Amino acid sequence: MSRAALAVPPLRFRYDLVLLAIMAFVLSGCGINDIPTAREHAKAAWSEVLNQYQRRSDLIPNLVETVKGFAKQESTVLQEVIQARANATAIHVDANTVQDPAKFRQFQQAQSQLSGALGRLLAIQEAYPELRSNQNFLALQSQIEGTENRIAVARRSYIERVRLYNTLLSTFPGMIWAATLFRGDKPMETFTISEEQMRVPQVRF
Repeated sequence: MSRAALAVPPLRFRYDLVLLAIMAFVLSGCGINDIPTAREHAKAAWSEVLNQYQRRSDLIPNLVETVKGFAKQESTVLQEVIQARANATAIHVDANTVQDPAKFRQFQQAQSQLSGALGRLLAIQEAYPELRSNQNFLALQSQIEGTENRIAVARRSYIERVRLYNTLLSTFPGMIWAATLFRGDKPMETFTISEEQMRVPQVRF
């Protein structure tokens, strides 16, 4: 057999290569990558939600100590905040929480309770002029309000990412890939408590 003949790939081999190229092109254009892409975007948005809630949690001890210095008699409200923060931080959350309805609901309720307790704590300043004028308190209040805005933005981004991901799982052609290649992908939970209910009231004078 000549060298020229050896250099020419067998017909069957060339046919397989062409078939693989066509399949790769077809698969890339029919949404096979949409589900994993949407999944990772939703998980990234969830991580940002957790980051912002953690940021708020980290500010609370200093806020409690500052208020305590001016309003020790408000022990009930102070204790409510401390307990609500402890309850919220005791819940272990990770990337899998978004696919666990019970754990997600527990997380959401704990954060809502903390928001309510924190709002009552900030409202204490109405009865304490010295607290209202304390620079440390004002700085902490400003940081918490800024964090609440970041939480709202992160929640909206997460809700939208989850909507896109869940839609892919339940519509064509995504539902085909979900039933075959991505059977481990399940719908993700989203927030059912409104931003208004979660947001700490802003107290202005």
